[in-house]
Order: sequence, then structure tokens, then C-alpha cells
Amino acid sequence: MSELRYDLVVFGATSFVGKILCRYLRDEFGTAGGLRWAAAARSKTKLETLRAELGIADLPLLVADAADSAALHEICAHTRVIASTVGPYALYGEPLLQACVESGTDYCDLTGEVQWIRRMLDAYEDQARDSGARIVHCCGFDSIPSDLGVLFLQRQAMKRLGAPCSEVHMGVRALRGGVSGGTVASLLNAIREAAADPGLRRQMGNPYALCPPAKGDRPRQPSVRGPQYDQAFEAWVTPFVMEKINSRIVHRSHALLGEPWGRDFTYTEAVLTGRGLGGRLRATGQALGLAGFGLAAALPPTRWLLQRYVLPAPGEGPTPAQQESGFFDLRFHGRTRDGRALRIKVTGDRDPGYGSTAKMLGQAAACLAQDLEQTTRAGGFWTPASLMGQRLIDRLQARAGLNFVVLD
Repeated sequence: MSELRYDLVVFGATSFVGKILCRYLRDEFGTAGGLRWAAAARSKTKLETLRAELGIADLPLLVADAADSAALHEICAHTRVIASTVGPYALYGEPLLQACVESGTDYCDLTGEVQWIRRMLDAYEDQARDSGARIVHCCGFDSIPSDLGVLFLQRQAMKRLGAPCSEVHMGVRALRGGVSGGTVASLLNAIREAAADPGLRRQMGNPYALCPPAKGDRPRQPSVRGPQYDQAFEAWVTPFVMEKINSRIVHRSHALLGEPWGRDFTYTEAVLTGRGLGGRLRATGQALGLAGFGLAAALPPTRWLLQRYVLPAPGEGPTPAQQESGFFDLRFHGRTRDGRALRIKVTGDRDPGYGSTAKMLGQAAACLAQDLEQTTRAGGFWTPASLMGQRLIDRLQARAGLNFVVLD
């Protein structure tokens, strides 16, 4: 068996998010502390520049292209966990994931691409179980706050109410953050794939798309498709762009945990826009804007115009100052079968997609490397809640600027 030189390798370390993650690992763990980590990317020159910027003269650098299977297997042979920031994952992610599965190396990433996760499940889930590799997608803003928020709510419901919530609504109360070119590329690629394949559109529209096969029918899930009034929050709401991945991860967690919240469990996400006429107008305006963007992104000519003149290119994103000033505030309203309610909030102290996401991914990877023995959970495709659960919540609250708070 090869020597495990590293606890964690950041793959895609010179990408926009990769650099943020490396800075966070430097500040949080150093390189001589309790977490042995290394930086990997395809360009040695860019890696050396990154090492100089970080001011860590002894940071190990590993050179590998995302398509070089032999180099990827060599990296896997010497590390416990790989954290990948190389997207769009549907275009570049499979060779690394395959190498992790084949070598039994734990893996986590930031993907929000439902169609790619489904393909990877179909292709590699059985092999991951056999090799012992634990694969955890969606370890950033999509979908850790939603996934762990629901888990936290349900555990508090059992503690305080003696029963789980069969119905949960998540509302985005406030959010400030920018968007990077890598995220835009992933989103546009998913829209392009769906526009070209009606079967894929149906699959991506299925709230249970990432769940294991079930015996019997599952409940019909609510979905906010336009401006509407939400009775749970007593406010107007509008569609949340990340609901399409977050709700799928929440339902997969519920299934992997053995459906502890009941077979009738329902979950929905939306953006809270306020009460009264003002809330209704804001909900309508945001819904129209989101629908217009989706239509423009689905058509090749307007998609090209968006990429060329409107949206950030790969490698671009919010400035450090914008990341520092960003934040998010998510509210969860749960109701038990007998009508009792519980509310919690999940907040983060940085730009949700970058400053906060890097900390979430870093702590998820550290949790995999340090907190979970192989006997804790077997190999396979997991979710943050089903694999790391309370351990990750504790890490995020202590070291990543997230808070999980009961409101009543």
C-alpha cells in the first residue's frame, strides 16, 4: 500500500475558488499543523505563483491535468481526501472522481450539477461501495446550508417537540454575494444540456432525481414556480435559483438516513420578498428576471451574448472586499403532522458562493480526513448530512463562520 503523505489535496488549487480555499487552509491549518495538505493543478508555473502568494515555502505542489488518469491515480495513492474545485464538473470532473473511486480515496466537491451527479451515481456508486471511497458532492453553498439546516431543524424538533417535521419550508431572507465565471460556466452548461435533451429536462425536474429507488409512491413535492404567498412565512416568495440542486440533496439525505422524517416529508425553497403589495411586486419582478435569464441562457445566440458581454469569464469573480462584506441568512419553518411549528435560521459571515463556500468545503474535507474512520460509514455516494451530520455542523460553527440557531 502506498504511503499516505497528505490528509487533503486541493485539486484545481489555481482556480478562482481554489485560491480562496488554499488561503483559508493556510490561515486555519497552516501546513505543519494537524492537517497535512497539498495543492494540485495542471500548471506548475501557476502553482508556484500560488505558493509564493500564500507565503508557504514548503507547501507541496502536485501537477496533474484533469484528464490525465495516470497522474490522478498517482495523487490518489498518497492522500486520504481530494477536494475538487474544477468545474464545470460535467465537462472536467469525471476522470478525477473515477480515480478516487478506483483507488478508494475519499472525495468532495462543489458541484451543483444535478445531471452530472446522476450520471456519476449510475456509473460508479456500486464500485465506490466496493472500494471504500466516500464521495460527497455539493459541499459549498449548494447544498450544505440547506442539507444541514434541515438536519439541524429535525433534530431540534425531536428534542423539543418529540416528533419530526413532515413539512419544511426554507426561505432566503437575505443574501449578498457575487458570482464567478466558473459558476456561470457550470450553470450555462447545465442549461445547454437540458435544452438539447427533453429526457434530461424531465430528470432534472424530478425532486427525487438523486434518490435511490423507492418502494411505493413518494409524495408530490411543492415547488415555487412563480410569485406566490407562503402561509408558513406569511410573506410573498419567488423562485430560488439553487432550489433545483438543494432540494434534491435534502431528499437524498432523507433517503440515505432511512426516511426518519416520514414517507410524507415535503420540502421547498424560495426567496422571501416581504409582505403586502411591495412584497408581491418584488416577487413578481424577481420571478420575471429569473425566467428571462433562463430563456436567454437556453438559446444559443443569446447565451453567446450573455457570455461575451454580460457574465464573468472563468477565472473572474468577486473581489476580496466583496467576499468579506457578503453574507447569507436562511430561514427554515418546520411543521409536525399535528400542526406544531419550529423555526430556525442558518447564517454565514462571508460571500455565500466564495468566501463562505471555501470555508465549507475546507471543513467538509477536514471532517472527512480527521473525524470519520472508514468504519464510521462505508464507501459510496453520500451527502453532507448523511455522512458528516453533526460533526460538520460543529466544525462549521466553530471554525467557518456559520451559525445554526433555533428561533422559537
